[in-house]
Amino acid sequence: MIKCLSIKVSGKVQGVGFRYFALDAARKTGINGYVRNETDGTVFIEAEGTQEQLDIFISLCRKGPGRSMVTNIVYQSSPVMGHNSFIIR
Repeated sequence: MIKCLSIKVSGKVQGVGFRYFALDAARKTGINGYVRNETDGTVFIEAEGTQEQLDIFISLCRKGPGRSMVTNIVYQSSPVMGHNSFIIR
């Protein structure tokens, strides 16, 4: 069953390649959706996949790319939008 999560990633996550890291992680785990930088310095991700795919994806995002420092991830369920790919916005 496909689920959707709205994810907010905080910490040193802009200017360190986090969006490209998320794109790669999404492709590796089969996640669809998008990632974008927010004006408050966080990164927002809308991710769709199975619960197992989402669990793996969130685990990867907690680590982030080498130059990042993730301090917090908050997520909540959202309506499934039917994304068919993962993109950087």
